[in-house]
Parts: sequence; structure tokens; C-alpha cells
Amino acid sequence: MTILNLIFYVSAAVVLCATALAITRQNVVHAVCYLVISFMGTAVIFYILGAPLLAALEVIIYAGGIMVLFLFVIMMIKDQQSPMDDFSSIRIKKWLPAVILAGVSAIMAGVLVFADPGNRLRPPAVMGTPQEFGRMLFQDYWFPVEIASLLLLAALIGALYLGHRKDIS
Repeated sequence: MTILNLIFYVSAAVVLCATALAITRQNVVHAVCYLVISFMGTAVIFYILGAPLLAALEVIIYAGGIMVLFLFVIMMIKDQQSPMDDFSSIRIKKWLPAVILAGVSAIMAGVLVFADPGNRLRPPAVMGTPQEFGRMLFQDYWFPVEIASLLLLAALIGALYLGHRKDIS
């Protein structure tokens, strides 16, 4: 078993555990944090499989942009409660799985980046360039991309409506 295989399997286990924890959490902010860990592990898997563009897009778009949008919408919709209510319920055992998964994911990414000074652990060659990927996405799959963007816009408008709803009575 090579180091790339080990990193792949550990990253896959991190993704599965983080996704399972994201689904089962009752606190929405904790679920989003687990989902970010899952996206980071997925980016490592994409990189190992020879798709550095998809790995970068996973980190930039999903873990960066969409998760920040989710947190923004969650904070807008969340009931108005005192900040001390949240801080009094935080315990180390609630954050322990997130810290462990994030640590394992960071260690695997660090091993992938820093353990190979001679650049011997090269991922397999990518079959397409970013230009070919963009051409295929916007020529062949333009309609599903537009549908996805409209769904995201509708979700954002719905969240804004729910967040700003006031009782007029």
C-alpha cells in the first residue's frame, strides 16, 4: 500500500464520519462545521485522484462560499436568544469529534503536501484541462447549471423572507 492509498482511505473515512455527524447533529452550526470538514476531505480525495482543479473548486466554492452563505442564512433565521444561552451549553465532548476529524484531515493534507520534497508522489495525469471542463460544463450541461443557480436563488429569497418576517398584529 502506497502513501497515496493510505491518504485516500483515511480521507474517505474522514468524509464518511464527518458527513454522518453533519446529518445527525441537532445544532445547525455544528452540522455546517462538520460539512466543511467533509468538503475538505473530499478536496483531498479529488487531488489524489488527479483532479487538482476540482479540489480547488471544492475548497473555494463549497467550503468557502456556500458554507459561508449557509452560516449567514442560519444566523438570519435563528431565533433571537441571548448569546450566553449558546455558550453555556458548549462542552468539550460536543466538539471532540469535529476536532479529531479536522485534525486527521489536516494531517493527511499536510502529509500529502509536505512529505514529498522530491515530488515523487505525483497524482495521475488529468485527462482534461480547465478550459475543456468549462467548455463541457457550459455547452453540454448549461441547463442543469442554470436550474441549480435558480434553485439556490429561490432558497436564498425564501430564507430572506423567513428571516425578515415580522408580526404585524
